Amino acid sequence: MKKIRVAELFAGVGGFRIGLDRGTPETFETVWFNQWEPGKSDASQHAWNVYCKAFNINPLEARVASTNLDIANVSVKDIPDHDLLVGGFPCQDYSVARTLNQAMGLKGKKGVLWWEIYRIINEKGRKAPRFLMLENVDRLLKSPVAQRGRDFAIMLASLSEQGYAVEWRVINAADYGMPQRRRRTYILGYKKGTSQYAALKKDPLKWLLEDGVTPVAFPVASHGSIYTIELSGAEDIVRTFETKNGKTPFENAGVMIDRKVYTTRIEPSHKGKRALLKHIVLKEERVSEEFYIPKTKLAGWKLLKGGKKEKRKSKSGFEYDYSEGPMAFPDSLDKPSRTIVTGEGGSGPSRFKHVIETESGRYRRLMPIELERLNMFPDNHTAGASDNQRAFFMGNALVVGIVERLGKELANRVKDKGE
Repeated sequence: MKKIRVAELFAGVGGFRIGLDRGTPETFETVWFNQWEPGKSDASQHAWNVYCKAFNINPLEARVASTNLDIANVSVKDIPDHDLLVGGFPCQDYSVARTLNQAMGLKGKKGVLWWEIYRIINEKGRKAPRFLMLENVDRLLKSPVAQRGRDFAIMLASLSEQGYAVEWRVINAADYGMPQRRRRTYILGYKKGTSQYAALKKDPLKWLLEDGVTPVAFPVASHGSIYTIELSGAEDIVRTFETKNGKTPFENAGVMIDRKVYTTRIEPSHKGKRALLKHIVLKEERVSEEFYIPKTKLAGWKLLKGGKKEKRKSKSGFEYDYSEGPMAFPDSLDKPSRTIVTGEGGSGPSRFKHVIETESGRYRRLMPIELERLNMFPDNHTAGASDNQRAFFMGNALVVGIVERLGKELANRVKDKGE
């Protein structure tokens, strides 16, 4: 069987590549990647630099191959043909502003990058990738606030118009024994003409709950009612899409074929071991002193971690009641960790940074190598960047173990069919 050629978009420091290589290293070959941080100079493209170093890529050759350009400025002709397109497309901005013909726009500098995926698929034409594996935040299914679910409906309809069947699942990595409570939406697409497309079309419900790549890789314990949705064309959805009593009609799992959606809420099934925060932390003697919190600073940390009820005033002078619940302090070592955020680095007190108590009774932040472990990256994968940058990378990254299991199951299907 020929290797599955992979193109990795919005690559960060290479989470998709690590997961695919780790699951079935003889099956996948990354033939091209792209990573670009807007507003940064060439010298400040830190994630791209880490990627090149980690995978022994010559930076000069990589620049010539358009791997470090704004994807909007990359010609599809310069992207090698590939079988599998992967990417965790940036998720900060969502809200459909215009129709497909009027720039295909998801409003916002980063939400609009969805349409770069679409552009590549569309312009590749007959050579479009046979498979897609995409990742995003779980709130993707609820965007935008004013018309919940509309943006995801447009994505599904636009993929259908390009000849893809789709399955998706919101996966919390900790539900399947991984060390971090990180919920993300994973989307797999199968081009018409593949055996996966044919199998999904033959029995969508069986694919959704039992036979699909996702339910085999991440088994289902139970599910709720199954809802069906008939999608109109992508352009029409901007105008006609209806929510379900003001809520998104999309549940945490679903499939789509020929613009018909089947969706349900599933409960995960996991019977193996569970990784906990205590399993990944370093011994005290390996921790740099700078990561310990001085006793004189603990009060500030506790204040930020505590619950609050207070009066606040907006810039316009409007006064309102503000409240937030308490955060764990210190973080429990006997559970999977909370979700890593991009602001995890730095010594300053923060509500969201992890703090653990050591065996000697001291409090400390997590080191970059521990953050890498929570995303199941190799130790010191991001070494060479600053501690703050390394924390930022991990706050943006995915849990590699999810991609590993999805990739392994996809590879088995392709191998079995000799595709």
